[in-house]
Amino acid sequence: MSRAIDRDFALLFGVMLMIAAGNTALQSILPALGRSLHAADSAVAAVFSVSALLWMLTAPFWANRSERAGRRAMVLLGILGFTASLGLCGLCLALGINGVLSPFATFAAFVVGRMLYGGFGSAAPPAVQAIVAARTSREERTKALTLLASAFGLGTILGPAVAPYLVMGHLWPGGPLIGLSGPAFAASAVGLVLLVAVLRLLPADSGAIEHGAAPSYPSIGGQGTGANVTAAMGEHVEHIRTFDARVRPWMIAGLVTGHAQAMTGQAIGFLIIDRLALAPAAALEPTGLVLMIGAGASLLVQWGLIPLLELKPRALILAGAALGALGCGMTAMAGSLYGIALGYATIALGMGFARPGFTAGASLAVGPHAQGSVAGRVTSINGAAFVLGPSIGVAMYELWGALPYLVAAGALVLLFGYGWIATRRRDRG
Repeated sequence: MSRAIDRDFALLFGVMLMIAAGNTALQSILPALGRSLHAADSAVAAVFSVSALLWMLTAPFWANRSERAGRRAMVLLGILGFTASLGLCGLCLALGINGVLSPFATFAAFVVGRMLYGGFGSAAPPAVQAIVAARTSREERTKALTLLASAFGLGTILGPAVAPYLVMGHLWPGGPLIGLSGPAFAASAVGLVLLVAVLRLLPADSGAIEHGAAPSYPSIGGQGTGANVTAAMGEHVEHIRTFDARVRPWMIAGLVTGHAQAMTGQAIGFLIIDRLALAPAAALEPTGLVLMIGAGASLLVQWGLIPLLELKPRALILAGAALGALGCGMTAMAGSLYGIALGYATIALGMGFARPGFTAGASLAVGPHAQGSVAGRVTSINGAAFVLGPSIGVAMYELWGALPYLVAAGALVLLFGYGWIATRRRDRG
């Protein structure tokens, strides 16, 4: 690639990284924010479910729209949606923290901000993919798109890691308190910088017309599986239904593991506050630490253990279900930061095995002409888990703190039994 294309790629990489990191940074501090505003835990989780639903519904629309309205225009729209969303969230939270807005008004404005993210932030990633695909050769394209997907995954790790350090004090002695709204303001400021950079540096659309694929909603624990890249590049000659008999066991495995991960991941911030008896603001650093350890465990599996062990999809699903169930049980019983971190890391290890397992199993179950279609279905399954999963998990948590972890453990045990039988003759990897 030429130097100009390298510059453009670095800029687009930054866009993908920012859209994921900003969302997960806010997601990681949301339990503390909700407790500070005295909002119901389930209402806090529902905010992100609404945002994820809008993302899932609008991302395919924007992906198709980019071919007519222009890919650069869609990137700008996505960044603008992200910047406005995080800016509005930061403003309403700061006003609520300082008593200018009532808790109800603060929460209502926050919901609007999250809807902006889900409805318009989703415009950028498919357009970014399409721009990169149009400017690279067939040989370079897979590597370039995979690197873009890694930016999205890296963002889901980076956001929770930096969020605690963006909590700010008073603007001046005795002045307004920024507090927990700091990460939203910081993310919005980065978005504004990228918006200006794209306006000034990204050239007008050129090259072949390529189609980007709609990615899954960026969420804590939702690192990509590679299906998004395949959906963008694979053939769509044969169209596959989500629960086609050939891929049904793998899709069920994806739904179960995805919901287990979403349920337990969204509840972990509340669990840390309550089990360790911490004030909301004091829980940010241990929450970030636990989430970073979990992300590291997942990456250890995907980048280290899977290539080393060369496990087939069936073994990946079974190992993932077993480890995930064990980790859920450990987290349910944990009473210390060490215990919570160890349990959550074990869940992440399991999901690190299971997510690539169901992706590879579904791909191997169909022929070459259906690869693009089945990859799109896999991406949809990944996204669907983060629509209802967080709300279900936190609603269970309100009933009993251990409940979402025990329910997830039970579901993963059932998946292990089902997977043992249903995938016995399908694993041809």
